[in-house]
Amino acid sequence: MKNYMLTVLLTVILLMPIGIQAFAVKPVAVTIDPKTIPKYVNQLTGPPPVYVPEYVDPTTGTEYYTVDMTQFSQRILPSPLPMTTVWGYGGAAKDAVLGTLLGYFHNSPAPSFVTTRGRDIYVRWQNKLSGSYMFAVDYSLHWADPTGTLNMNKGPFPAYPPGNPTAQTIIPVVPHLHGGETQSTSDGAPDQWFTSSGLQGTGYWTELTTWWDGAPIQASEAVYHYYNQQPPTTTWYHDHALGLTRINVLSGLAGFYLQTDLADTVATSLPSGKYEAPLAIQDRTFKLNGDFWFPEVGVNPTIHPYWMPEFFGDTIMVNGLVWPNMNVEQTAYRFRLLDGSNARFYTLSFSNKMPFTQIGSDGGYLPAPAAMTQLTISPGERADVIVDFSKLPVGTKVILTNTAKAPFPNGAKADPQTTGQIMQFTVTAAGPAVTPLPTVLNTIPVLTPDAPRRIMTLTEVMGPAGPLGALLNGQMWMGTLTETPRVGSTEEWVIVNLTGDTHPIHLHLVQFQVVSRQPIQATKYANAWMALNAAGTMTPGMLPFMASYVPIPLDPTPYLQNKPVAPAPNESGWKDTVQMNPGEVTVIKARWAPISTPTGGSTPGTNLYPFDPTFGPGYVWHCHIIDHEDNEMMRPYVVKP
Repeated sequence: MKNYMLTVLLTVILLMPIGIQAFAVKPVAVTIDPKTIPKYVNQLTGPPPVYVPEYVDPTTGTEYYTVDMTQFSQRILPSPLPMTTVWGYGGAAKDAVLGTLLGYFHNSPAPSFVTTRGRDIYVRWQNKLSGSYMFAVDYSLHWADPTGTLNMNKGPFPAYPPGNPTAQTIIPVVPHLHGGETQSTSDGAPDQWFTSSGLQGTGYWTELTTWWDGAPIQASEAVYHYYNQQPPTTTWYHDHALGLTRINVLSGLAGFYLQTDLADTVATSLPSGKYEAPLAIQDRTFKLNGDFWFPEVGVNPTIHPYWMPEFFGDTIMVNGLVWPNMNVEQTAYRFRLLDGSNARFYTLSFSNKMPFTQIGSDGGYLPAPAAMTQLTISPGERADVIVDFSKLPVGTKVILTNTAKAPFPNGAKADPQTTGQIMQFTVTAAGPAVTPLPTVLNTIPVLTPDAPRRIMTLTEVMGPAGPLGALLNGQMWMGTLTETPRVGSTEEWVIVNLTGDTHPIHLHLVQFQVVSRQPIQATKYANAWMALNAAGTMTPGMLPFMASYVPIPLDPTPYLQNKPVAPAPNESGWKDTVQMNPGEVTVIKARWAPISTPTGGSTPGTNLYPFDPTFGPGYVWHCHIIDHEDNEMMRPYVVKP
């Protein structure tokens, strides 16, 4: 750690919003030219398969699932292009529409969990990944080092391939339910990893030591408990191993987790069955042999040999199919959108400019339907939308397009021939009549903070050739614990973005409300903030802060410009991931109580969860550009009684 800190302190801290788009390196001849890949040949025929429990307790209704993680080949590129090697989750599954049992099924994205509110489930996660990583493990980062000897290594570093053979051949994983209200023992925090050979992280935990049938839980497994007390919404699960999330997720470890409610009266008015589909949008780049490509040389290779600030693929896939077509009828469809990319934002619209309606966000239904013609979604965010094809003639083809820059918002424009296209819809037949949407979807309580507000910053640390990492409030992952909300309390978080990127900031455990965004004099604020906290750095004015230092907050009020802007209608519900724009102050209110709590708050110190959120290793908050998350833009937090 000391050597790493000295290396970092010899660099320059960037506290001005200039962005990092110059450091997004494109691959060369080893990859497939995306313009040669046929579009809309792959056919997206419906939602992914759904897991089926292997056992249901006849008394409690509790369901038990076994899900493994393996490597296999998958048809992602259209034939006759090669198959692609992926990592994926798998288990007993059925067709999501017909209910036909499929037996064991694995895929990337994986089968979906479809859960019922009030019905607990246990999932036995099995790590069966025993080969080698498909991409370079950058062991100069703070990562889930199974050996205990390579973490934050200072080199010299071998070229990749082959990289370090030890780092490349022991694979830690830990599944995280993104958006779930879970006890931290089942949250899938970065230090809770486990390997196929039985090595385990410091936070490793298994809810059960024996399975429902009495079989012992192996060291290569973990059983997590999901209470499913949340209102109906779209969440997702993905790998979260420390310093490895970007490559584990890029390899394919992700899937949907759909929460339903038998008492959901809104759902009766919504498209369902074959007219409802979760859509995971991800960008990838492909090698000539059909496998995924990922950068092999870092922007500062003598410090971080393989880490790049952000990964942007040149090809778009939806539900594991490159540029698919989906045949639709002349009726309304419900699409549960997920940005499952490492770093790419998407500004989505239809090629014919037709409108659509957003009905839900991360934590559930919006207060009312939000009509729109364009939607910007960031990594980790979900959007529940209704698209009405009923007025389009049979034979009409409509393309879902993307105009977001990469990095967002000031990077390169999306290529209209490649990353500017997502998928195609072809109207093929008449469909059922469209049911009008309810005018009221949800009641969102007004949250009233009952604790001091927290003021924090987003910053980047710059090296000789580009970013060395990104930080939350100037602190590294192992810095002094500073976020300790009380169970039952409501806090206001004021976050000043001093970087050039929009960062999707995600909090585990809680859903929150977006209050406002407001421009700030970023340079003046940054200089004043650094001057106030100069004592916390080894070299004055240079981040990160010393591990033992607690940053002094600086009130942004004197530096604010213009007026605060309220969230758009499609951000007026519950969120767990929010876009924080460069040169702006974003304010959110979070309550450490279930979002199903009927009032605007609860008594601080009073636990309303069906579990104890103060027990276990605690939670994290982080940027969901997972290349940033893997390199220090993540911090732990602990809920206090």
